[in-house]
Amino acid sequence: MRLRNLLIIFFLLLVNLPLSAQISLGEGRAIDYSNPKDYYIGGITVSGVKYLDGNVLIMLSGLTVGDKIKVPGDKISLSIRKLWEQGLFEDITLSVSKIVDDQIFLDFNLLERPRLSKFQFNGIKKSDADDIREKIRLVKGDYVTDNLLIKTKNIIHKFYSDKGFLNVAVDIVLKKDSTTANEVTMYINIDKNEKVKVFSIAIHGNNSISTDLIKASFKKTKEKSVFNPMNDLDKVTYSAAKEASTLDFVEIGNVLGQQASDNIRIRIFKSSKFIDEDYQTDKQLLIGKYNELGYRDARIIRDSISKNEDNTINIDIWVEEGPKYYVRNITWIGNTKYSSAFLDRILKISKGDVYDKAALEEALTYNPNGVDIRSLYMDDGYLFFDVVPVETKVENDSIDLEIRMHEGKQATVNKVSIKGNTKTNDHVALREVQTRPGQLFSRDRLIRSQRQLAQLKYFDAEKLTPNVNPNPEDGTVDISYDVTETSADQIELSGGWGYGRIVGTLGLSFNNFSLKNITNLKSWRPIPAGDGQKLSLRFQTYGKGYYSYSFSFTEPWLGGQKPLALSLSYFHSKYTNGLAANDVAYAYFKIDGISVGLGTQLRWPDDYFSLYQSLNYNRYNTFNYASIFTFGGGNGVYNKKWFRAVNES
Repeated sequence: MRLRNLLIIFFLLLVNLPLSAQISLGEGRAIDYSNPKDYYIGGITVSGVKYLDGNVLIMLSGLTVGDKIKVPGDKISLSIRKLWEQGLFEDITLSVSKIVDDQIFLDFNLLERPRLSKFQFNGIKKSDADDIREKIRLVKGDYVTDNLLIKTKNIIHKFYSDKGFLNVAVDIVLKKDSTTANEVTMYINIDKNEKVKVFSIAIHGNNSISTDLIKASFKKTKEKSVFNPMNDLDKVTYSAAKEASTLDFVEIGNVLGQQASDNIRIRIFKSSKFIDEDYQTDKQLLIGKYNELGYRDARIIRDSISKNEDNTINIDIWVEEGPKYYVRNITWIGNTKYSSAFLDRILKISKGDVYDKAALEEALTYNPNGVDIRSLYMDDGYLFFDVVPVETKVENDSIDLEIRMHEGKQATVNKVSIKGNTKTNDHVALREVQTRPGQLFSRDRLIRSQRQLAQLKYFDAEKLTPNVNPNPEDGTVDISYDVTETSADQIELSGGWGYGRIVGTLGLSFNNFSLKNITNLKSWRPIPAGDGQKLSLRFQTYGKGYYSYSFSFTEPWLGGQKPLALSLSYFHSKYTNGLAANDVAYAYFKIDGISVGLGTQLRWPDDYFSLYQSLNYNRYNTFNYASIFTFGGGNGVYNKKWFRAVNES
């Protein structure tokens, strides 16, 4: 019997089955594992389940009545593995009910896992619970598996570790729900403990760059504030006096500087909490700082983190600086359009400069603050341009560079399209685009087109993506701008205090209006939109003593050919002394105003400048308002007309 049991365990390990899944025979039956036999499946049953469909489970096992199988064999073990992979069961036993001649009858005895009824958090505030709930995505009816519990704990640990709580404790307790069968309530008990802060950062092996400069390169990992100016003051005084006796003022400064660095650190705007992801990024910034100063071979040999009793940590980093390198010779290869001397002026890196690989890449491929080599070519149509810097010789502290270029041919814009716009008409978006069919490709115009589409505020700026699809065969390029519609309309509903009373305001601004569809009721969603026109309505009042309303309409592309903006506006306001109209002391002051404006884009000094001109007319109607209009006794109608021109960029 002992040998038989060992063989069963060996077989289960061999086929990689969980030991809780068992294959057994009925009483008095034995399987000869050394001599597998072929059988036809005469029947399959499922026992032990209460809430799952047995027929579905048989289908999931992969076994079918009539199949020829070998017992023991791979098909048996595979069927058990398939059921385990569903994650629905705590235990699986496959039994042989009976054997009749060459037919075998099987039974899967299954112990179902409980389902989740509800869950709740204990020990944390509601805002944290809401954030975690969105991340763990637990749903009523989920099977409570080991994987589910481990996943939930890991998500909570990461949530708090990203906030600096490295010692968070998570305990999940399952209690059977008395109101429903085979369901449990999950109690998630969380103890955040205190944040782990960085007490000190020590750099070892930095002989050429100061520790303070290295620490300053860290963006997120900062030391905890410390103010202990009297700490070890006796030792510092002794050391300073000792050095003073030899008149070694440099060493005196070092002693005092070290004392200040160790015991006086004031941190106001940066937290000292430790987040591992930020720490890993900061280590790369450390190497970047070395590379920036010419230490191309600098690397971190190792680092360690040690804990203190006050729940802080110490970070130690060992670096290997390597030599400091300088640029010696720069050679251009493959340039035919521009001379090497001209490219040297654009590159702005000369012989004898400190070798900064990141600055070299920026000067060659993307310089956000000026012209780089790639943009020089790509703004002139060289879409297929490529440039690669190669270190051809490294000698002592000097590096020779060979900048290899492939200019390629100039590419012409073939097709330009907008994709993803569901409300805004194509022509409204395309008229803002600077890349036009027939033009030479320009990266600058591509970037400006993206910016101008975002400034319309009809599309989500973060999801606005230009897709460049080159056609090397014919030297053309197709450009599509993928957009996602967003609401550009605004509603203003506000109240304020003025004139000794509450002033209420209601305003509506429709920034993607369509006037031509105003009679097309099918286009009202809830208003006609898509033509890029602007319609604004505003009403303001503080009761019968004052009210004002206004209307404005703007067509930014009058005629549809040029950015010629036509603006029309009208406003009306009325002030009274609050008395009834039939009162002998009743007084009012009414204003009606009309404005017509025309704005155009200028070509000089560049097309970022625009000129706006307007004609304005105001009509004043007064009654018993002599304090404002002294002429005419404060009664009558007065007119005012004026012209206004504004030049702006």
